[in-house]
Amino acid sequence: MAALCNLGQVDPQHGRITLQEYSAIWLAGRPALRPRTLELYNDLLEHRILPELGHVELSRIAPSAVRSWHARLAAHAPSTAAKAYRLLRTILNTALADERISRNPCRVEGAGVERLAERPTASVAEVEALADAMPDRLAVLVLLAAWCGLRRGELLALRRSDVDLLHATIRVERTSHQLKDGRLIVGPPKSQAGVRTIAVPPHLAPTLALHLEHFVGPDSGSLVFTGIKGGPLRVHVLQQLWSRARKAVGREDLHLHDLRHSGNTWASATGASTRELMARMGHASPRAALIYQHATADRDRAIAAALSSLAEHASVTPLHRDVSQPANGI
Repeated sequence: MAALCNLGQVDPQHGRITLQEYSAIWLAGRPALRPRTLELYNDLLEHRILPELGHVELSRIAPSAVRSWHARLAAHAPSTAAKAYRLLRTILNTALADERISRNPCRVEGAGVERLAERPTASVAEVEALADAMPDRLAVLVLLAAWCGLRRGELLALRRSDVDLLHATIRVERTSHQLKDGRLIVGPPKSQAGVRTIAVPPHLAPTLALHLEHFVGPDSGSLVFTGIKGGPLRVHVLQQLWSRARKAVGREDLHLHDLRHSGNTWASATGASTRELMARMGHASPRAALIYQHATADRDRAIAAALSSLAEHASVTPLHRDVSQPANGI
C-alpha cells in the first residue's frame, strides 16, 4: 500500500541540482538544435536567466521568484522577456518530465507572448526610391524583399538556379544566417512551409533578368547577391548600405524586414486569402497572415490612395541603370 502511495511522487533529491547545471544538461541533450537557435538559447541563458536564477536548485524555484524575475525583465525588454520566459518554461517542463520537480513554477499568464508593436510600411514609391538609393548590385534585393516577401536570410542564400526567368518564379529552398562569431550558416528554412515557389510580379521580371545578366555569375550555384568582391554578402555590410538608403529617402524608421511586411500588406489589399498569404510568405500558421489582413483593414484609406497611384501609372516602371558603370557600394 505504501508503494502505491509513492507512485507519481517526485524524489526531492532529484531536484537538488541548480538551474545552471540542469540547463547545461538540457542543451547537451539537444544536438539537433540549429546553430542560430543554439546561439539564441545560450545568449538568453547567460544574460537573462542564469544571472538571477542559475544558482537556485530546481526544487526551490518558486512561482513568486519566476514572477518577480519576469516582471523586472519585461519592464525593460518585453520581447526579450517573452523569449526568456518561454525558454525557462521549456527547460522546466523537461525537468518535470524527468521527475526532478513536481510542478513547473512558470505560471505567469501570457508571459511567453510577444506583443510586438505594429511595424511601419512603405509605399510603392518609397520602395522604388529605396531600391534606387542602394548600390546597383543590391537594388533588386530591396525590390524582391517587398514585392516577393522574401526574408533577409532567404535573399542572401538565393542562387542563380533558384530563379526561373521563363516562368517568372523564385524557388526558396535555403536560408543564410551569420552567427556572432562571423560564421555563415546556410541551411533549409525553419519550417517546411518556408520551402516554396514564389511568382515574381510581371513588372519586376525584366529588372530581375538584367540583374542576373550583369551581377550574377554564370554557374547555377552563383549567389544572386554578393559583396563588392563577389563573395557572400555580409549582414553588417548590407545593414550599412540599407541605413544609408533609408536615410536618403527619409524613412529611417524602416527595417529591411519591414519591406516584407509592406509587400504582404499590399498582397492582402489585393484580396489574397489567408491560405494564399501563408503560401507566399512561407508560414505554417495563419497567425502572421491574419496580422497582415488586420493591418490592411486598419490602413484602408492609405491603401486606397496607394492603389489610386498604381492605377494612374498603369504599371510600375522598372529601374533603368547604366550597369556598365562601377557600383557605388562598399
